[in-house]
Amino acid sequence: MPDGPRYDDDFYAWTRYQAEVLRTLRTTDNRLDRENLAEEVEDLGKSERNAVRSQIVRIIEHLLKLEYSPANDPRSDWEASIIEARQALADSISATLRRDAEAALPVLYARARQLAGVRLRQFSETEAAARLPTECPYGLDQICAEDWYPEPLK
Repeated sequence: MPDGPRYDDDFYAWTRYQAEVLRTLRTTDNRLDRENLAEEVEDLGKSERNAVRSQIVRIIEHLLKLEYSPANDPRSDWEASIIEARQALADSISATLRRDAEAALPVLYARARQLAGVRLRQFSETEAAARLPTECPYGLDQICAEDWYPEPLK
């Protein structure tokens, strides 16, 4: 059994560990393109990380619109998008990616806030866009929770 993170337990951590092992592997066999192989393995992990981050941005964007938009019609679409994103997130988030998301939450929130603001202004909801908080009002547990939604502001 190999040392380090297990593939089935934490894919992202596994890719980082395996890339490091490849880079430090001592061999006289030049057929193995270690550096490029290590980079490709790392890129697989980065792709997984980016997918998790993208779903978090999507969830936050729609949570903001649910909370700050006075509109009624698109609410069910926003909720459906949140459900889809949460399902995708549940399928791919690991302990390592969760820690990464916690650390990146301010940046992810800034991206989501920008998107929500643009989309609210697109539908002449400039007051709602102006009220979006500068810091993330949601914790990662709320973002990932299967059935949590913010209460709409009055």
